[in-house]
Amino acid sequence: MTVIDHLSPRSPIEKLSIEQFEVIARAAAREDVTLEYLNGQMEIRTVPDSDRNAILMWLMRQFMTQRADLDLNVTGQGLKVDSYRKGRARPDGILAPVDHFAGQGEWADPQGVLAVVEVTSWDSDTNSRDRVEKAHAYAACDIAVYLLVGRDDDSVTVHSEPLNGRYRNINKLGYGHTVEIPGVGVTLNTDGLKRYAH
Repeated sequence: MTVIDHLSPRSPIEKLSIEQFEVIARAAAREDVTLEYLNGQMEIRTVPDSDRNAILMWLMRQFMTQRADLDLNVTGQGLKVDSYRKGRARPDGILAPVDHFAGQGEWADPQGVLAVVEVTSWDSDTNSRDRVEKAHAYAACDIAVYLLVGRDDDSVTVHSEPLNGRYRNINKLGYGHTVEIPGVGVTLNTDGLKRYAH
């Protein structure tokens, strides 16, 4: 039995240090969960299911078609996020220039990241984690755009204009609308997401 077997989402672990979290994350690594560290607490996420992966691949094709000079990294690259970079997150997708993460290691600085993408899961924590905590963490480190695909309500939400740990502009649209990614020069026709609607 590993350390992860003793933990459940939102386990009452109080304020770990970054160093403690990274040791636990390495020791507890297994294929069906991912660990993140937000607001001084360890978060446990299940790995993406097939529809979530299909959505990420659909997004990757959209970005690559319009901006071949950018990568949508969906390989689990970690980012140092939250106030003063004291958080650790693994966004479902990270939009950055080609080879941006070369040589940066497991937990990269978010400087130079153009956008992050999250696709909601079906667990009970997805609302607070993806719509609240991650929005604050990504805004706190000035990531210009946070794109959230909400599978629970078939929506796409674009968060932009980070200021003081909050996104000032939040635009939520249902699948089928045209969604512009500010500052990136990419427009998504989200009609293709309807095939993943529930």
